[in-house]
Amino acid sequence: MTDDPTRNDPHGEPRGQPHDAVRDGAGRDEAGRSARVAQRRAVEALRSGVPNRDAVLALGSAQDEIERRFEERLEAVRAGRAAGGLLVGGDFGSGKSHLLEYLRHQALAEGFVVSKVVVSKETPLHDPAKVFQAAVAGASVPGRRGAALAEIAAAPRGFDAKAYDEFTRWVNSRASALDERFAATLHLYQRLGDDPEFADRLVRFWAGDPIGVGELKRRLKEIGEAATWTFPKITPRELALQRFRFAARLMAAAGFAGWVLLFDEVELIGRYSLLQRARSYAELARWVAGFEAEPLPALTAVLAITDDFDDAVLYQKHDRENVPNRLRARQDAADELTAVRAEQGMRLIERELLHLLPPTRETLEATYRELRRLHGEAYEWQPPELPRRESLASRSMREHVRAWIQGWDLRRLDPGYQPTIEVERLETDYSESPALEEPPEGEAGPESAEA
Repeated sequence: MTDDPTRNDPHGEPRGQPHDAVRDGAGRDEAGRSARVAQRRAVEALRSGVPNRDAVLALGSAQDEIERRFEERLEAVRAGRAAGGLLVGGDFGSGKSHLLEYLRHQALAEGFVVSKVVVSKETPLHDPAKVFQAAVAGASVPGRRGAALAEIAAAPRGFDAKAYDEFTRWVNSRASALDERFAATLHLYQRLGDDPEFADRLVRFWAGDPIGVGELKRRLKEIGEAATWTFPKITPRELALQRFRFAARLMAAAGFAGWVLLFDEVELIGRYSLLQRARSYAELARWVAGFEAEPLPALTAVLAITDDFDDAVLYQKHDRENVPNRLRARQDAADELTAVRAEQGMRLIERELLHLLPPTRETLEATYRELRRLHGEAYEWQPPELPRRESLASRSMREHVRAWIQGWDLRRLDPGYQPTIEVERLETDYSESPALEEPPEGEAGPESAEA
């Protein structure tokens, strides 16, 4: 009597290799579909000129020197040294946003929390409070999903107790130069963290929301420590700078390598009024060079700006002379400090800008071949060869990439069609815009002390 392979199988299917082969085949089909979805996402992103994870993974980066400098900053943060930041420059379409996305994935892979901040009307570079809120809202945490700071705040309970104890001692020390709200809220979080609603309230304070002094005193009184801390008034600007220090050290205590901030479209500051440009130059100096009196430990930053900014704004608008002169004419100590820092920021733009390298013939050829492969696999066809212009100097990488993709798109729809792609150069607008001076709807304009 021979063995029946379907015996004791409730579905009546043979056991062993044939059934496993069916499952393996289905798994391969599913993996193939997932790969095509990722490939199509990459093509769509490159077509629109907005890089995403799939596009960056497909093309990588050819900016070796910037990558090397960035890795040095990451190593400094890991070692607990002052890291400073990088200022990178390129023309429209040269790949600044692509580079930032590439650096973002590099930092995430090395265990850093990463925030992308796009300078805009809602997020002006000269306003640390709005920059902080944007950085927290846009933060990505390696291996975690959900509200970034809430995930990070919960992490220390499961990480190295010694690192968390050191963080607590630092928050309570004079060396931290933090307002007592941070020591008090951290203590309350440790003591009353089992109350999820109040714990969330404390985390939202660290993330940028206000918290009333009355509420803090009432909660401290509940645990018999009403007189331990005092809470003088503090401006949102100063509180935001302290939040950067607190949050970055909290990330390190939670087991992450540090915090990386990536600023895009920094050239928008050229459209601010002169005084707002002055404050923006000062903030740029903070992120790139740092200030001894206001250190930002456990973090580094990369700021992307157009490479003609120095000529178009610093010189044609005469900011090198007008900015410090206007500030010093106000005869105020705070404006004098801003003038010094603004001058430093302008010098950094002039002297420390790392220019993105233009594509070489070898880079373009490799990119063309990779895109042709990607487009073919994404849409399951064989893209034809496309004519490539001999002159490379006048075209950015974005122009090449979009021309190739659009050419293949059209040929896929009509194999006999011969596309002609016309390119029109966009000039960066540096004219002052009064609209950028207005606070977003529903927000107060002037800074006020926190209650």
